[in-house]
Amino acid sequence: MFKQFKKSILSINEFTSPEALLKVINSLQQAAADSINPMISKIQNDSVILSNVTLISGQRNTINHLLNRKLQGWKIIRQRAEARIWDTQDNNPSPNLTLWLWTANAVVVDIEVF
Repeated sequence: MFKQFKKSILSINEFTSPEALLKVINSLQQAAADSINPMISKIQNDSVILSNVTLISGQRNTINHLLNRKLQGWKIIRQRAEARIWDTQDNNPSPNLTLWLWTANAVVVDIEVF
């Protein structure tokens, strides 16, 4: 669950010394970190959408996923024909570069990779 950002209303009286200013800055930074860090720690939020990927039946389809890191998961977000699609990623020696997909029928898909 994401935390709501805490809004701070400050008055000029709170800036009486450099220490007071530092306390306010640190408080704002902590509030921002508490709100943003849960979002950026979710690997799904660092995804790429691959559009119009043609999958050919009866063969391994090797797809460059463009993540520049090991693939954690994938999902079909648009499928233009009926097809059963599965991966053999456990056997892929280059999961940091490619996704291996198979399909029962030829199909064009959009894939979200993360």
